[in-house]
Formats: sequence, C-alpha cells, structure tokens
Amino acid sequence: MKEETEIAYQNKDIMSKVLAEEFKGKSFEVYGVDLPKIVDSRPTEMAAVEANELRMDRLFLLEDASYMIVDYESDYDEEKKSKYLGYIARLAKTLYNELKYYPKLRVLIIYTADVTRKRTQPDLDMGAFKMHLEEAFLSEIDGNEVMERISCKMRNREELDDKDLMQLIINPLTYKSEKDKKLAISKVVNILQAMDDERKQVFAAKGLLVFCDKVIEPEDAEKIRSMLMLTKVEQIYEQEKLDAIAEKVAETTKSVSENIARNFLKSGSDPEEVAINTGLSLNEVMELQKNL
Repeated sequence: MKEETEIAYQNKDIMSKVLAEEFKGKSFEVYGVDLPKIVDSRPTEMAAVEANELRMDRLFLLEDASYMIVDYESDYDEEKKSKYLGYIARLAKTLYNELKYYPKLRVLIIYTADVTRKRTQPDLDMGAFKMHLEEAFLSEIDGNEVMERISCKMRNREELDDKDLMQLIINPLTYKSEKDKKLAISKVVNILQAMDDERKQVFAAKGLLVFCDKVIEPEDAEKIRSMLMLTKVEQIYEQEKLDAIAEKVAETTKSVSENIARNFLKSGSDPEEVAINTGLSLNEVMELQKNL
C-alpha cells in the first residue's frame, strides 16, 4: 500500500508540473469567484496528507500575496470543515518556517453541478478561530453554452484564450448526471485532439485529468495520456526529472566523500592524501579542515 501511495504522488507530481506553470497569470474568476490572479504555484508538501486527500495538491500564490489551496467537492458535508482546518494548520506551520511570518491563507472549494449555492455554509465561527471558505459553484455555469462557444472557435480556427481553457477543463463537472459528465469529457477530448497549440493542449489535458479524475472513462484517460506522451513539453519535463535524480545522487556521493575526508583529517592524514583517496579537490579538503 505504501508503494502505491508513493507511485500516486509521483504520477500526480509529474502530471501537475506543466499544469502549475500554465496557471500563472490566470484567474479562478471564470468560475464565479472574486479572487486575485495567480502569481505562482508550488507543491503543498504538507506533512501527514494522504495521496488521495487533495484533488489538486498545489499551493497557489496570488497577486495580493495570499496563499490558496484549491479542492473540489461533489457534495456538501459540514464535517469536512475539519479537513480544511487541517490544511490550514499544516500550511500555516510550513509557511511560517519558510517565511518567518504568517501569510494570509485561502481555501477555494469548487463545487460540481451537484451542489448549489444555498446548500452550503462557507463560514465557521469557533470563538477562538474563524474560517471563511471561498466557494465556486459550477452549477452556475452553462456547460452547453461554453462547449458551443469553444467548438465554434475551433471550427473557425480561432485561438482559445485563458477563459476558454479554464472553463474547458471543468466543463464536464457543470453537468449533474454521470451520463452527461462522461459525454462532456468525450467532447472535450475531441477538442484537445484538434488543438494546434501544444502548450495549451497540455494544460487543458492535464487540467481535465486532475479535475475529472473520478468520472473520466478509462479509454478517455488513455487517449489523454497517449496525447501527452507525444508532446515535446512532456519530454522536457521527463528529462528534468532524470536530471534532478542525477543531481541528488551526485549530492549524496559528495556528502559521503566529505564525511570520509573529515574522519581522515581528524586522524591526522595529510590533506593531499585525503584528496587522492576521496576524489575531492585539494581546495575542498582544505575548506573542510578549516571548519573542523
């Protein structure tokens, strides 16, 4: 089970790299929420978070210097607020250790068409602690209108803008029935296959996989993954992953060599002999000797 969890994290991390990059400069305003634009995105890296606990394990830095986690729900449950409290508590600790102050934190909950605005309560007042959740309701977006507008643009060879892309990746979740959701996913996949702009295609494809992971049919998911494996962008990030692994191995090897060198120096060995026996440069050995 532990191995499956580790694989799930790796797959989600690879998939979200381009997605996170392409979110920069975009806004969740197209989902009906008044929020600043996205400046940057990074992994949440929160301790004690299970692989399936966050649908989107990214932390967004917004233009007002606040940090925001995005999650989505297909139902409303008051008890889930304790989950969001957990997000906030762990993030507050992580960010304080990094920034040395407590930044403003936000949690955006994107509700699928199964949930309407009147059914939820975004505020929690516990006396010593108050929490307000940002909420977006996809039930308020006309999925048919969005699909028709984007399909028309594609037929006319017009370029899709940020609003189109942001609405395309959540379009299936604007429908209530499972049948309509799956039909919408197939339509979106067809649009993806017809897109000429590779970077936008990658963003939309990965966004669709992230948001619609629970309702997407295996054959549609496979079409998207096959499409992604053919893109140059994906190849670049795969190479980056290999380079990162090589760099980590080199760092570990050097650390071991430095520990061995310190032991030699403490026993009185000559720095030149230490350099020869450890593979470190003489300057590196002399620096280690100065810091003993």
